[in-house]
Amino acid sequence: MVRRQDASTGKIIDDGKLATNTSAKPTVQVKVYSPFQTYYDAPALSVSAVNDTGPFDILPKHHNFITLLNEGDITIRTDREKRTIRIKRGMMHVKADQVIVFLDV
Repeated sequence: MVRRQDASTGKIIDDGKLATNTSAKPTVQVKVYSPFQTYYDAPALSVSAVNDTGPFDILPKHHNFITLLNEGDITIRTDREKRTIRIKRGMMHVKADQVIVFLDV
């Protein structure tokens, strides 16, 4: 229920509606996997990697694209952690707040 205080009377008001979490940070759904193992499959705040043009970040509402990844680290950031996955090569596909990384391709 949404509770608020009336500014004129100081009374606590319960409007009978369920509260929506407006403070939640926007995320992207991230899946990093190879043919035989899934390394990560959960929401994240951002994803960082390196391609031929250099390091880049993926944030919520990013434009759609596809790229080959260079050897290095993929860094996935959430509210609670920063996870780094070392890769040799890969391909990243970004579309509609979904990031899919295929490794060992």
